[in-house]
Amino acid sequence: MRTIVYVDGFNLYYGALKDTSWKWLDLVALFEKVLQPQHQILAVKYFTARVSGTARNPSKPQRQDIYLRALQRYRPNVAVYFGHFLSHAVRAPLVQPLGNLRTAEVIRTEEKGSDVNLAVHLVNDGWLGVYDCAIVVSNDSDLAEAMHLVKQHHGDKRIGLITPRTGRPSQQLMAHADFSRHIRLNALQISQLPNPIPGTNIRKPARW
Repeated sequence: MRTIVYVDGFNLYYGALKDTSWKWLDLVALFEKVLQPQHQILAVKYFTARVSGTARNPSKPQRQDIYLRALQRYRPNVAVYFGHFLSHAVRAPLVQPLGNLRTAEVIRTEEKGSDVNLAVHLVNDGWLGVYDCAIVVSNDSDLAEAMHLVKQHHGDKRIGLITPRTGRPSQQLMAHADFSRHIRLNALQISQLPNPIPGTNIRKPARW
């Protein structure tokens, strides 16, 4: 079964990878383990955004760049698509007002574009007929309409849902999925990229 995997990178990171030592992740190996053998993974499409360094963690952009270079060098069937971060000032209510002060102006940073990019690719690839089964790796209910359109207009195609968390998947997504899977810790542990990447000098960052 021709299969393409669509990965919401930040949903995967915050749902399964943050605060673990398994960030040097081989996406193809992971989904080969999570999915059944009949799935022939033609491509993994990874949707993310460039991160920025912080005072406490200035090397975040370098680590991300190293990982993405390693992943694409080792797995040529992985394609990376970038959204962007948008920061702006907003006024928000305080949980505990301070005297007469009931609101405060804060900087809100949002990752923009990745969910839209994923949805567009999912629908467009369905129209092009390049997959028999699409795997959505996310628990973001904003993707439900794209899944619905694929099922409505291409009833012969299957959609699988892989949720990064071990909790209940989004009911909005499940309404349009033929099956669902979870990403478990042991699958992450045994799906790591080699270090270094063969034929290169690309190595896993010492601190991550």
